[in-house]
Amino acid sequence: MLWDDMPLVGRIARAHGNRGQVIVDPETDFLDERYKPGSVVYIRREANSDRSGGIVPLNITEARFHRGRPIIALEGIDTMSAAEGLAGAELRIEADALQPLPHGSFYQHDLVGCSVEMPDGVAIGTVTSVEGSGVGARLVVQGGRGREILIPLAEEIVVGVHLGARKIVVQPPDGLLDLNVTRRQRF
Repeated sequence: MLWDDMPLVGRIARAHGNRGQVIVDPETDFLDERYKPGSVVYIRREANSDRSGGIVPLNITEARFHRGRPIIALEGIDTMSAAEGLAGAELRIEADALQPLPHGSFYQHDLVGCSVEMPDGVAIGTVTSVEGSGVGARLVVQGGRGREILIPLAEEIVVGVHLGARKIVVQPPDGLLDLNVTRRQRF
């Protein structure tokens, strides 16, 4: 099992309460399924004098939601200090635990690393991440000259996704690519 091959489903934001619970910033559309008691998530721990490092499975023993974020209890994490030690940790799952998606839908991690080009083959850049979800989702594309470009994931703009070829074809309206260069690159 390789860490980089495991889909990211969330990040631990911080400890919650004094019984070892944590608040999760989710990175999945399947909150109820992913964060239910009995589910297994994985974290990566660095080796130190107290424990060995590596990929560690954690069973979710309790789960509830507050303002769209899961608050979960993990087996073996039962104190506030243990939970605080997990702050910032990525939560991942095994790839075969993913649910099948309907035609025309894609997991965000499948889009990262794809090249982005126009229908005529002109290269725009490479997807480095996907921001947001649902209607407001957008590709974050590393373009030429170090520019970061935001491209909405709308059917009218993203006209082709070819995961086998690791390619996304976009047909943006005039001016969109220049308009959506992030502010830090404009100044």
